[in-house]
Amino acid sequence: MRKQPKRRGLLTGVLGLALSLTGITASTTTAAAAEPAATPTASATGSATASAAEKRVFNGMQIIFRPDVPDAFCTIGAVGTDKYRRDIAISAGHCLIDKKYADREIPENIQPVYDRNDTAFGPIGHLRYFKDPEGSMVGHATKDYMIIELEPTVTLSSQGPHLKQTGVLKVPGGQPSPNVTGTALDEERLLGAALLNNNELVVSGQLGVHYGRVTDAGQGIYQSWAPHKRGDSGGPAIWHVPGSAYPSEANGFQAAGPWAGITKAIALGVPPYTYTSSANILADLRTREAAQPGIHGAGFQITDNP
Repeated sequence: MRKQPKRRGLLTGVLGLALSLTGITASTTTAAAAEPAATPTASATGSATASAAEKRVFNGMQIIFRPDVPDAFCTIGAVGTDKYRRDIAISAGHCLIDKKYADREIPENIQPVYDRNDTAFGPIGHLRYFKDPEGSMVGHATKDYMIIELEPTVTLSSQGPHLKQTGVLKVPGGQPSPNVTGTALDEERLLGAALLNNNELVVSGQLGVHYGRVTDAGQGIYQSWAPHKRGDSGGPAIWHVPGSAYPSEANGFQAAGPWAGITKAIALGVPPYTYTSSANILADLRTREAAQPGIHGAGFQITDNP
């Protein structure tokens, strides 16, 4: 029998700039992957654990940390497995604050995570790691993420309300993430943002699904005109595969592509919408794994479960 966690949770609050997404699933039109040299590619790897209970967990799901505070919510940005075959969801680190538990593995089931739209199910998972914002209202500069270990009673899905994630973004030849230790892997390299680059993010949140060009990638934080709002923090961003369909009324506002990052914040700047790159998250996970083998999320890959 699973031990029931304390309902109050360990964390003191949700930051004011946490953002959100509506959770209605739909079918998608799958985009073809582009594979030219020195161009981002999709790697559709990873496996998911299917359970008899059809409780799907997917990118774009709104999550809360206390059932009695439903309006303090964030959003899942990616769902998959780590190298130890644990089922994992990723969201934004700045959604939670607690100096005692930040920046370390949390093996105890002391902070449950709930589907905001189905708290009756009980926890869909438990917090295993989150990065302290270190005084910033918009999260740590390059490591603004949290790791959630999902319950064995849920079914992982790569299909969110608007976005189908087809793997992890790889950018051969791209600039390494500032969180890289040693030689960068292709999935730890950043999209280009120079004038001649036409890299675009497609994002999903309470405003629906939007896309916009990446105008800056400094420190592995993507700026884009693709908008979001309060509660969308941690939500999904994919790379628009060149030649693939944009979300539109004709295709049910669906898009498919490799996972490129998670919603960070609305910041000072033009454009104001910022996203923590998947490269930053994956590079930091590998660095942390080297120092402490066995961490949750190490070697993360997007689920290939539909």
